[in-house]
Parts: sequence; C-alpha cells; structure tokens
Amino acid sequence: MPFISTEDSHLTVLNLFQTDTPEKQIKLLAAMREIVDSAAYPGWISSTVHAGQDAPGTANFIQWRSGEDLEKRYEGEEFNHRTLPLFGEITTSIRLLQNEIAFAQRHPSLDGITEISPNRDDYTVIDVYGVEKEDQEDLIDALGASREWLLETPGYRSHTVLRGLRARGIEGSFVVSYSQWNDKESYDAYRALSADQQSPEQQKTAARLATLPTWSDTNTYRVVHTRSAGE
Repeated sequence: MPFISTEDSHLTVLNLFQTDTPEKQIKLLAAMREIVDSAAYPGWISSTVHAGQDAPGTANFIQWRSGEDLEKRYEGEEFNHRTLPLFGEITTSIRLLQNEIAFAQRHPSLDGITEISPNRDDYTVIDVYGVEKEDQEDLIDALGASREWLLETPGYRSHTVLRGLRARGIEGSFVVSYSQWNDKESYDAYRALSADQQSPEQQKTAARLATLPTWSDTNTYRVVHTRSAGE
C-alpha cells in the first residue's frame, strides 16, 4: 500500500476532479479504476483513488519517480485523445497538481507511518490553498509545523502538507493539506470550535490562515481503490 513520508524523493501528483451529480461521480470512479488497474507507465509508482463525500468529485493521489516520467505520460496519445476527453465529459473542473512532500505529522498511534489505503477507514480531507509565491513557505509552516497542537485534537490521525510545484487547472503558487481523521463527526467538531474554545496556539494559526491564502477550497473523501507498480 502507498505511504506518505518526507523522506520520499519522488513526485506526488494530486488529480482533483469535480462534478455535479453523484451519478457522474460513479462514472468518474469507474473510469479511474480502469486506468489505475491497467497502469504500466515508466516511472509510475502508485495511484490511490478517493471518492468525494461532501461534494461530488474524486481525488487520485499518485506517486511518480520524477516529473520527466509524468510529462511523458501527459504527452502521450492515450492521455490527450482518450483520458482527457473522457474526463472532460463528466467533470466540471479538472486540476492536475504536481507537488513534493513538505511536512508530515502523525498521531503516535500510527507508529510513524502515514498509509493511504481502502483497507483503512480514514475520513480524509484535502484542502487546496492559493498563495503568493513569496508567502508559500510561510503557509507551509502555518499548515504544518505550527499545528503540532492537532496531536491533542480528538479524532485526529495525521496530516501532510504538500508544496505545490506546478499545475494544470489553477494559476499561481499553491499548497495542499491532506489530513486523515477518525470520522466525519470528529472532523466537524474540530472545525466547529469557536475562537474562545481554541488554545492560544490554535488562535495564532487561525490568524495566519486568515491572511496568507489568496483563495482556498476543500472536499472530504474516502479511499476506495489503490494499486502500486508490480501488483
């Protein structure tokens, strides 16, 4: 199963697809499963498919050996004349985000391992933030090292911050937060905390996150399928 680690030197790609109906999400998931199960691209390491929960859509968390390997995939006949047209028919938004792992934190119960797998029951949250290039590192710190207090938050399992490198579907610099929770209830309870219920550290983080991003969006997911090279 795929693992997330700051020690990884490979490229992490997040393909985020939005759609407007649950029926189209089902079609998206079926198409993604077919692509993942037949993947044999040079440099491809793994793909993990996520089904949207709060809003219809999908996320594919993909690990590649390098950006050069990914660009060969993007330049291929299949990608441009079959994959993109197919997804274009059933999506309202396509964002292909290339990243590197900048920070990873886990609850002690995970024994230092962040695993993404349909065999787990993680309630996964993916937040994407636009940011001015000169503020990107500050935002990474605000989302990552400055949130050590999450370890004391009920239901928290892990979170990973990804430094955006380049993208198709969005302009400018960006940062991604990928977090795992016990369930929707614990995540919603964390989000519902008012300022007077937050610790001083939480309040400082909230103040930074109110000013650093130029835009943000989020969706929640369940992992439904994964496959790695050689399987």
